[in-house]
Amino acid sequence: MPELPEVEVTRRGVAPHIDGRLVENVLTRREGLRWPFPPGLSELLAGRRILHTGRRGKYLLIAFDHGTLIIHLGMSGHLRVLPLDTAVKKHDHFDLVVAGDAGAQVLRMNDPRRFGAVLWHPGDDGELDQHILLRGLGVEPLEDGFSGELLYRETRKRSAPIKQVLLAGDIVVGVGNIYACESLFRAGINPKTPAARIGRERYKRLAEAIRLILSEAIVQGGSTLRDFIAVNGQSGYFQQTYFVYDRAGVPCRNCGAEIRQIKQGQRSTFYCVNCQK
Repeated sequence: MPELPEVEVTRRGVAPHIDGRLVENVLTRREGLRWPFPPGLSELLAGRRILHTGRRGKYLLIAFDHGTLIIHLGMSGHLRVLPLDTAVKKHDHFDLVVAGDAGAQVLRMNDPRRFGAVLWHPGDDGELDQHILLRGLGVEPLEDGFSGELLYRETRKRSAPIKQVLLAGDIVVGVGNIYACESLFRAGINPKTPAARIGRERYKRLAEAIRLILSEAIVQGGSTLRDFIAVNGQSGYFQQTYFVYDRAGVPCRNCGAEIRQIKQGQRSTFYCVNCQK
């Protein structure tokens, strides 16, 4: 599933093509994806100007003066900016047609597995955090509110393993399975360690690792996760620099010990027992 870096790569890719543009039409080719498409979406958006794009966790946000379009890529979804006359493919389910300098163009969502979502939340940006999918999310890991002190303070009564606490998203949002594994390795923390047992200095290292890992992944275009491709059609290459994720049974790049794989909450965790205490 695309994680925070992949969604941020997508946001940066679409923003220059749609920010400040007028919407000409909205086209849907089925009733919905994971949830039904908002009724009357074309009438709601046609003739309206896109103010800006944003992101909250793994959700892409397209802001208007009367509400926000919320897009989730699901497990296999991706967005492309295409000429209006581009032939429609089998799994092209949603088009946002916007005015362009050289004619109209389309922001098209392709989603073979249909676990993605296109939703509408009325009101201004200040009301967006009240949406049911957004209101329980923690702080953004790349913004000023995130720190090792925050992690330390919010985990004093959390007995769950630190990997599970990161994935929960209520303290810090958007640190998915891949980047949690890689961040814990860089910080030297065993993913099975109860969150309450980790001290301030180790949480400081973990917060720094999370920031660095996510920033590096964004620069490298994210990871090639199954069907994920960026807006320009290219795949990310951060997966080429993984230290532990999906490397079970091969030597650790640091110490040579065998990378181990375990299950935590039905998700695969990869770690080095020698480097991560």
